[in-house]
Amino acid sequence: MDALTQIMVSAISSGTPLLLAVLGGILIERSGIMQLGAEGLMLMGAVTSCLVFIHTGNGLLAVLCVLAVSGVLGMLHGFLCVTLHANQVVCGLAMTIFGAGLSAYLGKPVSGQPLVGAVPKLHLAWLEPVPVIGNIFAHMDLFTWLSFVLVVAMHLFIHRTSWGLHLRAVGDNPATADVMGIPVVAIRYGCIIIGSMLIGIGGADLLLVYTPTWNEGMTSGRGWIAVALIIFARWNPIRALACAYFFGVLDSLGFRVQLIGSHIPSYFLKMIPYIVTILVLMFLGWRNKNKPSGAPEALGVPYIREQRF
Repeated sequence: MDALTQIMVSAISSGTPLLLAVLGGILIERSGIMQLGAEGLMLMGAVTSCLVFIHTGNGLLAVLCVLAVSGVLGMLHGFLCVTLHANQVVCGLAMTIFGAGLSAYLGKPVSGQPLVGAVPKLHLAWLEPVPVIGNIFAHMDLFTWLSFVLVVAMHLFIHRTSWGLHLRAVGDNPATADVMGIPVVAIRYGCIIIGSMLIGIGGADLLLVYTPTWNEGMTSGRGWIAVALIIFARWNPIRALACAYFFGVLDSLGFRVQLIGSHIPSYFLKMIPYIVTILVLMFLGWRNKNKPSGAPEALGVPYIREQRF
């Protein structure tokens, strides 16, 4: 049971940055805008939090700066995709390349410097006596609890509020939503900016909590895994929680196999979560090939007002 508890704690720690990125991607893609720039946004969030915390020692200021930088990048992405009607795939790839390059340049002076105590943990004494659950949830950091709250809040927002109905309408049929008086452009801009902030916070969590030191390319493809898990979760926040922690379990299992002295090369063990994610997506694609995917119908299609189709 101790081993299982350790795996679960490690899985939650590993899966939380991914969960935040997936939630941000779901919010953006629900509005009909394809998000392929998660890798770049996570890297920019990580390097921004690292630079600010090293120079100020203030974790809250680091998070606020991450929100600001990610919001500006999201606004730029929205300007390209919503206002200029640029190709959304190209814009997403450009965001990834830009974020990877700029973060590598900015992070060179602080590479390898440790960051300790940036994000406090909540110690819930009343939860400690509960078997298993107490060991897992009694000493979690603020980002993990924030991710739980965001999953519930986003699910209720999308499926139980009028604004969520407007969001789904914009993602499925923006022309009809526009005719009904729903502000399509404003909703898309808002979702892109807020979703980009969540993805940036995912990168900050990866650095401040999970791996507290900056290294170039430290996301190791987690942004792309987030893009895959959005499809895996069928654009549903509750399923996103399970998908992110499924990846976290696979990641932690590979690490524990190394600890017990396995002779399997570490490179192969690190590949396990990515290989399993690809295989699961292939299986689900084959199984649901004749079923609706659950994706917003206007995903990736630019909306030009009064355009004839």
